This record gives sequence, C-alpha cells and structure tokens, in this order.
Amino acid sequence: MPTFDHDTLLLAFVAVTALAVVLQAFILLALYFAVRKTSASLSEQVDKLSSSVLPVVSSTQQLLTQTFDLFRNVSPKVESVAADLAEVSQRLRVQSAEMQSLAHDLLDRVSRQSSRVDGMFTSALNAVDRAGNFVADTVSRPVRQLSGVMAGIKAVVESLSHSQASSRSSRNNDKDMFV
Repeated sequence: MPTFDHDTLLLAFVAVTALAVVLQAFILLALYFAVRKTSASLSEQVDKLSSSVLPVVSSTQQLLTQTFDLFRNVSPKVESVAADLAEVSQRLRVQSAEMQSLAHDLLDRVSRQSSRVDGMFTSALNAVDRAGNFVADTVSRPVRQLSGVMAGIKAVVESLSHSQASSRSSRNNDKDMFV
C-alpha cells in the first residue's frame, strides 16, 4: 500500500483547487462574451430601428412643412388635410419617442438581467468554492490524523527494532568478553 506524505497530498489539493479556479475563470469568461455579444446585438437592432424610423419621421415632417407652405392659403379642405398631416406627424413623433423609450427600456432590462445572471453565477461559484474548502478541510483533517498515527507507529517500530539490535550486540559483546 503506497504511503502519501503530507506534501504530496497538499500538492494534490492545490492542483485540484487550481483546476477549479481555472474552470471558474473559463465560465466567467464565457458569460462575459455571451453578455457582450447579446448587448452588441441589441444595440445593433436598436440602431437599425432608429435609422429606419428617424428618416421616415424627418421626411414626413419635411413633406408636411412643404405641403403646409404650398396650401396655406388655399381652401379650407386643404387646410384640413394639412392639419391632419400635422397630426399624423405629431403622432409619428410620439410613436418614435415611444419606440426610443421602449428601446432604452429593453436595454435597461437586458442590463438588469445580465447583472442578475452575473449575481447568480457569482453566488454559484462562491458556493462551489465553499464546498471545495469544506471538502478540503474534511479530507485533510483525517489525513493529518492518519499521518500522525502512522508516524507514531513508525517511531514505535523503529524504537523496538533499535532496542532489539542494541540488546543483541550487547549480548555478543558479553560473550566475547567472557571467553
């Protein structure tokens, strides 16, 4: 049965702990890249939405302004149409502002969720770390006790073998003296 000294066991526990830390680092790195990719994707989608809505609003506003200038002094029906177009433009502005608000709200939610996920993974990794420390303490304590017992047994065996060897040599010396 192979015997393990304290340094070998300590080295093994350090290696296991180092592997756990490296694994934690890879998990956190993967989470970082996933959140970063999601954030970039959402930002790109908001930019696309903004770039497609703002030109429509701007062109509608310009169209309404030009139409209003052309038909300002024409019949009341044209004025009514211009007023309706102004109302449509106002609604488009309001809807554009709502879309922008929704996009910001969506980004805030994504940020909160990513913070929440980060907190969950941090607490999970802390729990794994505590479990690793508990296992290390649970395993190392009996190993130290066993090591102490083995050292005691070794000392007794060495003491007994040393005392037997010295008693034999003293008996051999006694015979030589007697002769």
